Amino acid sequence: MRHLRRGGALVAALGLILATTAPLPAAGSDGPSRYRNPISVGVGDTFADPVIVRGDDGFWYAYGTTDPLREGEHEFHHVPTARSADLIDWTYVGDAFGPDQRPPYAASGAAFWAPDVRRVGDRWVMYVTVTDTTVSTEGSDYAIGAATAPTPTGPWTFAAQPVVAPRPGGGGGYLWTIDPSQFTDIDGRGYLYYGSYYGGISVTELSPDGLTAVGAPTQVAIDNKFEGSYVLRHDGWYYLFASTANCCAGPATGYSVQVGRARGPRGPFTDRDGVALTASRAGGTPVLTQNGNRWIGTGHNGFLTDLSGQDWIVYHAIDRADPYLDEPFGINERPMLLDRLDWIDGWPTVNAGAGPSEGVRPAPVTTGRIDDRFDTAGLSDWRRDAGTWRVADGHLTGSGALTSRTTVGGDVRAEADLRLTGAASAGLTLSDRVQVRVDAAGGRLVASDGRRRATAPLPAGFDPADRHNLAIEVRGQQLVAEVSPARLGDQLAVVSLRLDRPVAGRPGLVTTGGQAEFDNVSVARLFQPAKRAVPEPRAGAPLRAYSDEFSDGLDGDWQWVREDPAATVSGGALRWPVQAADLTGTGNTAGVLLRDAPNGDYVVETKVTLDLGEETVRNYQQAGLVAYVDDDRFARLTQVAIWNTRQVEFGYELPFAGQPVYGGSIVGAPATTTWLRLAHHVDPTTGEHEFRAGSSRDGRTWTWGAVWTFPADTTPRIGLVAHGGAEPPVTAEFDYLRFYR
Repeated sequence: MRHLRRGGALVAALGLILATTAPLPAAGSDGPSRYRNPISVGVGDTFADPVIVRGDDGFWYAYGTTDPLREGEHEFHHVPTARSADLIDWTYVGDAFGPDQRPPYAASGAAFWAPDVRRVGDRWVMYVTVTDTTVSTEGSDYAIGAATAPTPTGPWTFAAQPVVAPRPGGGGGYLWTIDPSQFTDIDGRGYLYYGSYYGGISVTELSPDGLTAVGAPTQVAIDNKFEGSYVLRHDGWYYLFASTANCCAGPATGYSVQVGRARGPRGPFTDRDGVALTASRAGGTPVLTQNGNRWIGTGHNGFLTDLSGQDWIVYHAIDRADPYLDEPFGINERPMLLDRLDWIDGWPTVNAGAGPSEGVRPAPVTTGRIDDRFDTAGLSDWRRDAGTWRVADGHLTGSGALTSRTTVGGDVRAEADLRLTGAASAGLTLSDRVQVRVDAAGGRLVASDGRRRATAPLPAGFDPADRHNLAIEVRGQQLVAEVSPARLGDQLAVVSLRLDRPVAGRPGLVTTGGQAEFDNVSVARLFQPAKRAVPEPRAGAPLRAYSDEFSDGLDGDWQWVREDPAATVSGGALRWPVQAADLTGTGNTAGVLLRDAPNGDYVVETKVTLDLGEETVRNYQQAGLVAYVDDDRFARLTQVAIWNTRQVEFGYELPFAGQPVYGGSIVGAPATTTWLRLAHHVDPTTGEHEFRAGSSRDGRTWTWGAVWTFPADTTPRIGLVAHGGAEPPVTAEFDYLRFYR
């Protein structure tokens, strides 16, 4: 969540990928029609590390990290909280904690970072990073704290002890015990994910009340690459979302979200190519990364599902034209953004792979054909079929059967918040024949359609008197229903049933054997999923006049910046011993081997072999491609050793406020031999040069990542670099440099 320890075709279709997000199907028509990022403008200029939950009252609540909210304010808010009826227009409702409120183990002046809010049992629990404790007078002795409340707006009461106490680091100081994220598994066990670059991401089981870590933790993502984790379950897989690279490098911030998946909450989590997130050559499939528009540093995500069933990702980003809250190099201004999260071929991706949105987009669905919060006493929209029903205190209590007067049909999502306060079972009905019930007496979630029936067990510790969300989705003749604590991707039971025929009729509520409490009952048109990802860059016809196969020395089109005589060509390869030099900052001692690039859109590729070993610390040896204007404006795509990891970094340096600023984004996992590509596109509106980075472990399957932009009045050249440290000695071997149209 804070700083990494290091400072650290083409055809018209590519232009669409880089310049905008694709106009894929709208999430639905039952809610507000359009919105534009950032969604936090009504709350403040910045709202970092956001998460969103839906409260018992049907409103949505967002929580952010300790920062001032407005430029010039200079007041640090202790977990600012906002409320919205539609997920688009937000109102600040106060801070979760008072200026002097802190847990007994927190040092005076401690901040609270990266809140995560969940329903645990009959109350809300907020997990939060406590930045300074009484364990050490040196500071940075981070801990994970917890606070409980009866409502999403509090009042919040800190638990007396941390959930995860400060952990001494083997390299000195304290491990970065930050960025908590809770998850409830299908067996009812709670888990907490936490950690960052120094120490990696770990998961520990929680006590039933969610306030104490129990048992031994398991590391699920390597140190020096990931932080800001979030775990959810989808189609039987567990997905670990984690942010990577530096969150807060101002105009050079390349923060992004990657993912791995596993069959259990403790992993092992692997990416789409089967590379583990715990490997030294660390895996991670990109979910969200900057695409060349206004937004950079897109990371630290939360998750939500709207009333149509469409998933969304909430995250912060930086406006590259306004990167700081106040003075340059101070607090990074990171407003809250929201975008559609699609699932394509089993993997999550934002806007079908198009990335963060800047323009007007279809909004989340937050109302439905049926949408009853029971905040008025009447039941005029309902017909009592059996039993007794009454509305009081903002919810509906009853027994028997209650049917809506509204007819719905086709593909729908229905849901309700549900408490069994005496009933043996309770649930929802569709079309007077399809029924999904929480069967407390039998300990199962039951779906039925006439004689058709399917069930799934509820967890052993399931308390039907606690409030849970019951959601049903019907697409054609397929029904899927789930029970969860608070609709955040951690289902307690999931059941699937093939229906006799599609649903059409009046939905209803039903209980047997006693009373149940219902709230936030809705039926909305089911979302239409995105089925195809937007096209990725492709290499077209070769441009041999601009390319070099290194078959007979360097051709005459190469030009050196600080020539390195150790670089030689023989046997069809350029061999370049990695230099004890660099380009970042003001040193500018590394050599750069350059050639002119073609006009217009193109793809440039190299194949580089660099044996950096694994596990050991080798900062920051690297080799690869560079797009270069001068020593203070360049983007380099290299396989690089960052502490004990080996990564593909797309770093960028630019001049800002009188000094060079460097940051970077992470693309894919490297191998000893890694293929690297830069896809260049000229924005037809601004004239900016956009470079999108890609990497491959086999030269066939490519992982595409972030976009860095160069001003229209620059002329970037393309070249090769091999620098970052000469110990231990290692030589980069480049097989070729090829351009494609």
